[in-house]
Amino acid sequence: MELLRFSAFWCGTILFGSILLDQPKASLSMIKLRKLCKFCDEQPTSCTGTGSCKVECDITAICPHVNDVCVSIWRKEGGNASIDTICHNPGSKLLGLDLEDYNNSKCVMKERKGMGSQFYICSCSEEECNDHLFFTSFPFDPSDPQEPQVVSVILVSLVPLLLLAVLVITSFYIYRVYRQRHASSRRKKGPPLDFSDGHAIMMDDEGSDSSSTHANNLNHNTELLPIELDVQVGKGRFAEVYRAKLKQGSSAGEQAFETVAVKIFSDEEYASWKNEKDIFSDADLRHENVLHFLTAEERKVQKQYWLITAYQPRGNLQEYLTRHIISWQDLWLLGGSLARGVAHLHSDHTPCGRYKVPIVHRDIKSSNILVKSDLTCCLCDFGLGLRLDNSLSVDELANSGQVGTARYMAPEVLESRINLENIESFKQTDVYSMALVLWEITSRCNAIGEVKEYEPPFGKVREHPCVESMKDSVLRDRGRPEIPNSWINHPGIQLVCATIDECWDHDPEARLTAQCVAERLSDMEHLDKLSDRSDSEEKIPEEICVVDEK
Repeated sequence: MELLRFSAFWCGTILFGSILLDQPKASLSMIKLRKLCKFCDEQPTSCTGTGSCKVECDITAICPHVNDVCVSIWRKEGGNASIDTICHNPGSKLLGLDLEDYNNSKCVMKERKGMGSQFYICSCSEEECNDHLFFTSFPFDPSDPQEPQVVSVILVSLVPLLLLAVLVITSFYIYRVYRQRHASSRRKKGPPLDFSDGHAIMMDDEGSDSSSTHANNLNHNTELLPIELDVQVGKGRFAEVYRAKLKQGSSAGEQAFETVAVKIFSDEEYASWKNEKDIFSDADLRHENVLHFLTAEERKVQKQYWLITAYQPRGNLQEYLTRHIISWQDLWLLGGSLARGVAHLHSDHTPCGRYKVPIVHRDIKSSNILVKSDLTCCLCDFGLGLRLDNSLSVDELANSGQVGTARYMAPEVLESRINLENIESFKQTDVYSMALVLWEITSRCNAIGEVKEYEPPFGKVREHPCVESMKDSVLRDRGRPEIPNSWINHPGIQLVCATIDECWDHDPEARLTAQCVAERLSDMEHLDKLSDRSDSEEKIPEEICVVDEK
């Protein structure tokens, strides 16, 4: 019987290993994410054209097309060397040359003759792979038929060996995990911390129940996680946000990484970190339209406090709307998911009916909302959030202060006249801010007719308006962002605009609840075919960053 079990185990191991080998290619074809590449105009460089070197470019950009790859060009004329770093579609020529090595994971510089100067070029298909250059010691002559043949022979010879090595390593890893879990269960201990299910958690796209156990393991982790910071993707009032790599596996031969986001607070911003950590730590906060929280850490050596969450490569909603013109279907997805996220925060019960403490965000704006890969929203940045616990006194609520971003503050917040006797008053301020974000989304929808450049609410007010400036616009003039008559020609947009108008009413008690907005937008699903165009149009490729107004 033991022999049969062992044979079945190894058969399953080999089958699982082959599935793992095929998985990256399938995932890549389904996701079709655009590359992140170094993107600097021609600039002087200290690279000598030998060995390896960094391009010394501090700008990372999203390539404009899905098929683009990363390219670096090194030139030397009259003793002066320079480097270009760009994105380019390998299907078309670049400076009259074909990109023939773009499937490489590294940027291997090869010399091309006849370009009027000493000229090297490389291309590659990994994220920011054109940052590190490797120079070959011989010139590349594309007219020589022997060179590609030699390369092909070498690759064909190595591929079987590499596949065998990967299969052996994968099988050994699975066997070790199996033995460790088996030993742990015999000692009646919980399962070891394992990152094998990490991908769904990091990207936060599936939201499946199977990832709940893994998330709990991370939330209760007592040791610092093995995280390598990659690149800064945002900076706000209280913290900086980095894309980072979370290491998997326990030995050098088994290392793999999953992408996460790390929000880093300085020692002076401990209070903001603690407030956000306490809100995120509530298990009932978990929702597909709230940023997935993994864990919080005190990095005492660096005098820093970290929040580790899922990473959303599309960036925040403000940046997405700046770069894209959206369709009616996109508006419905973005707006509906935003409303569902706010409704979940405000609700006093979970979807399964269990009591939960309502939460108000108090700083809802397009830069505090992330866009997921399925074009739905998730709320983030709970540094100013407030748990509406029944035990809170009026004095405690009053001491919470006038908080938020002035541009998105409700009239009663600007005027400091929130009804502290009724906790619903705090929810109504969130609904007002949400209405402004819905207006932003609508203003970039091609179903309204002519679409103008992205503009924030009250765009004619200065870039970072103060409370007094907003008082003039919102309280004295009773102003709101303009809704042109042309917007209501589309039946879906007409309903959205009516909803927005009810949500930013000057009287807080006249506003809709977030749950009502979510239900209204859900009922509009049948209108998704009324738009003339259904695909999002990209406007300007830009580096993803999280913008926070002062």
